[in-house]
Amino acid sequence: MTPEPDAVNSDAVSEAIARELRLLDPAVRSSRAEALPLFDPEFVEVGASGRRYTYEETVAGLPDKPGSAADGPRYQASAFTGVVLAPGLVHLTFETEFDGQRARRTSLWRRLDAETGWRMYYHQGTPVPPEID
Repeated sequence: MTPEPDAVNSDAVSEAIARELRLLDPAVRSSRAEALPLFDPEFVEVGASGRRYTYEETVAGLPDKPGSAADGPRYQASAFTGVVLAPGLVHLTFETEFDGQRARRTSLWRRLDAETGWRMYYHQGTPVPPEID
């Protein structure tokens, strides 16, 4: 399924979605060289546990996280919504399913200049219990 932005159909939102999908690709997740350009140096993630992850922790640990094995389960993303909050700042929300578990996710993508392009600045995922629609 090819996701399409719901809130704002713009090049910025489309590019942020494309990069979000790259980060869910096992080939990118397992390669520091592929993943590194997708993260902002000031990146922060808040995990489902409430733990805060830094840029360094995320980039170093990504190859060992779920969804990174070429022959393992893959993230299936859907229901993308995106909005440009300000020039150079896009907010995405979407859902994933991974190995039978659903999550609602949000991320902020920042573009500081044309050379570096869009990079993930913030991410948070919240597990969705099976009884919730």
